[in-house]
Amino acid sequence: MDLFSLEGKKAIVTGAGSGLGCSIAVGLAQARAEVAILDVMPDIGDKARELSQQGGRFHGIRADLLDRESLKAGFEEAAAKLGGVDILVNNAGMQVRGAAEDIEISAWDRLIELNVTAVFELSQLAARKMKDSGGGKIINVASMLSFFGGYRCSPYAASKGAVAQLTKAFSNEWAGMGIQVNAIAPGYMDTPLNTAIINDPKRNEEITLRIPARRWGKPEDLIGTVIYLASQASDYVTGAVIPIDGGYLGR
Repeated sequence: MDLFSLEGKKAIVTGAGSGLGCSIAVGLAQARAEVAILDVMPDIGDKARELSQQGGRFHGIRADLLDRESLKAGFEEAAAKLGGVDILVNNAGMQVRGAAEDIEISAWDRLIELNVTAVFELSQLAARKMKDSGGGKIINVASMLSFFGGYRCSPYAASKGAVAQLTKAFSNEWAGMGIQVNAIAPGYMDTPLNTAIINDPKRNEEITLRIPARRWGKPEDLIGTVIYLASQASDYVTGAVIPIDGGYLGR
């Protein structure tokens, strides 16, 4: 028995057109899941075809998760194309940096809508289907900032704290229905979200020296943990928030 095989499983990954989400989607496909990638990018269908040519089965669905109707329509289209939903990865998110006293409330609202409200609604939609089909896996993308406040990114820290707590709250309600809800908490990752810090030599060096692994994380560093949480190997794991940070939180 292959505990980590996702053969026959149907997965939806949000924000999967690039970065962490794309790597997660590819990893799930490598474990033999069929994957729908949801993203706001107009050419997400082309991205799905490109990934399919490299191996695996992908469906590209364009959805704006800041628009409630688009979110619901995108989810339902993905579920219809897949023929069900066994795995949901809530990856889509955004960052707002700046002094807390200077951040516009409109920027706060937009970030919370994507990073928290969309996670809540997509999880609701998935849980309803999973309940009817006998269970499933929901994997949220939290952050190191689920554990501490960070600096000059207060909306993001608040949102990722909320994601961690939603993970636990959903787990309390849905574990009895065979739905495991867990989160990964990436550390400093080499992705476009962190371009400004990566391009700041002083800040980059400070961070790298603080990481016991002495390097920034790469998107592919998340794949193993996500496959574990999506597979039957984690059937008795729920409500967990797992750091993937090169040891950063242990310092």
